[in-house]
Amino acid sequence: MTRGWVAAVLALMLAASGVVRTRAAQPRPAAVEAAVQPPLPGPPGRLPDRLPDRLSETGLYLPGTLTVDPRNRAFSPQYPLWTDGARKARWIRLPVGSRIVARDADAWEFPVGTRLWKEFAFDGRRVETRMLWRATAAGWTYASYVWNEAQTEATLAPADGQADVVEVAPGRRHSVPSRQDCRACHENGGSNVLGFSALQLSPDRDAGAPHGEALQPGMITLRTLVDEHLIDAAPGLFARAPRIPGDARTRSALGYLSANCGHCHNPQSTAATVRFPLRMPAYASAAQVDEVIDGLAARTTKWDLPHSVPGTTSVLKPGLPDLSALVVRMRSRRPSSQMPPLGTTVVDRDAIDLVSAWIDDLGRREGVRAVAQ
Repeated sequence: MTRGWVAAVLALMLAASGVVRTRAAQPRPAAVEAAVQPPLPGPPGRLPDRLPDRLSETGLYLPGTLTVDPRNRAFSPQYPLWTDGARKARWIRLPVGSRIVARDADAWEFPVGTRLWKEFAFDGRRVETRMLWRATAAGWTYASYVWNEAQTEATLAPADGQADVVEVAPGRRHSVPSRQDCRACHENGGSNVLGFSALQLSPDRDAGAPHGEALQPGMITLRTLVDEHLIDAAPGLFARAPRIPGDARTRSALGYLSANCGHCHNPQSTAATVRFPLRMPAYASAAQVDEVIDGLAARTTKWDLPHSVPGTTSVLKPGLPDLSALVVRMRSRRPSSQMPPLGTTVVDRDAIDLVSAWIDDLGRREGVRAVAQ
């Protein structure tokens, strides 16, 4: 009896029992887990030389179907990454019996074998699905799969990516990133996993987050991880739901910047020129938020505003969003100046409106400070 035949029989049994109609994870004996776990290539102890050729071979779906395997738990970060208006779906699978180790609220160690998937859809059609896989203790593997016209399967994209796979706006097309592009964001200080953290999974969701997504039944939150003993943390570490302190606009603006910019712009970044603190911790204090704002206002950039004196452009100029490099570069889609530099060809108007209004607010705050002094 072949392993594939066993998997197919199990899939039919699951379908008959109704399990495949729910996203909620169902506990299974370890023997059953091993029987249906699709083998991924590569010897133990080092990263694989070959990735699965098809998305259906990665373990996202039940065998022979496009039904998501119920062991893959859906989640939704409260501050989504902007990808030109793509509709996204995300899943994570931890190896059976394993836990995430939280050394502190922001330093999570994922067990070997962890897999995450993110599906991108435009105009109701799947375009690509990315997989992040901790194949060994040595590191993570990145893969992107491009969907066919029939929407029946996605195949592995070349290592250097695939350009212009779909039009997302007039004259603007979405490209699948190279694996090196993936590393540029995922390996730039901190966890390799973006969008699955204490702050992003907080049950205290930010109603003002740009492009925020409503939690659906069965989606994982930080509370789920704690209640189901899927995270190993010091007692009481997550007793309080993470939340960025401050007024509503400050909370939303810093949350957006943390998710869309903080993976590169953080104190642990491999590039010294971008080491300023846009990645927000799970439990920042009000004083830390003030330090972030003051630090951004005090910092000049190597990139200069047009017609400005070199070296005088501020990252953030309270009360003057049009003179803040942060906003000007968010508005740009020129390769030499756009931010973020990867993953987007369409300006995020909602985010620009939010961040501009926030910087206006900061100008009024500075005025109050000056009067008080």
